[in-house]
Amino acid sequence: MVMYIGALAAQSGASAKAIRLYESLGLLGRVQRLGKYRVYTEQHLMLVRMIKQAQAVGLRLAEVVPVLRGRTAEPDWAALLRQVAQRRTDIARDVARLQALDAQLQAIHTEITACTETQLPVPLTACA
Repeated sequence: MVMYIGALAAQSGASAKAIRLYESLGLLGRVQRLGKYRVYTEQHLMLVRMIKQAQAVGLRLAEVVPVLRGRTAEPDWAALLRQVAQRRTDIARDVARLQALDAQLQAIHTEITACTETQLPVPLTACA
């Protein structure tokens, strides 16, 4: 199946501008032309979907380029697995940081609640 950029955009959920960017970065491999129009294949559709999925989970294009650039067949699956593992490590670190922040906020909430239950309005010196 071959398609023009509009059909590829509609099926992949990427804008035509994004698809042109991916092509300029070498992420889509060789794109044939039919006259002055680019003609995309099912492989291009799969690559665009993969790029969008990578971006959706927080990978930047700069991280995707080495995995896909200049590929004519399969992506560098080993490199992609390493990137996914690194992203999971980053997320786990972020989750731990956010949990610690949430615990601090809960402690502050508890202090403020205890302070304001005594009297209203609460003077600042009463809750310092």
